[in-house]
Amino acid sequence: RVQVVESGGGLVQAGGSLRLSCTASGLTLASYAMGWFRQAPGKEREGVLCITWSGRSTYVADSVKGRFTISRDKSKNTLYLQMNSLKPEDTAMYYCAADVSRCTVAGANYWGQGTQVTVSS
Repeated sequence: RVQVVESGGGLVQAGGSLRLSCTASGLTLASYAMGWFRQAPGKEREGVLCITWSGRSTYVADSVKGRFTISRDKSKNTLYLQMNSLKPEDTAMYYCAADVSRCTVAGANYWGQGTQVTVSS
């Protein structure tokens, strides 16, 4: 049974940074395309950053370019989302997904429960 778990969310002031982590049991992250998604209140879930199983970036949302980066530690079976220069509009529930196709919500097979990120102005 695959279980994906995110952590690291919280409340931060605008301009601050957070690093989200994603671990998985029953699945080796390095063998799958992975991605971070987010869903703000009243909005649809959207892709933020995705990488292939080999670690190549496949998608970066325009809204986070130059501020967010995705990385992976194979030894820890962990995926990260480093978020810098955070803005209030980054406030959302952030989800990690595994086995992702084209960084789309419909193309993701395994989801975590999400971690809340709130950016105050």
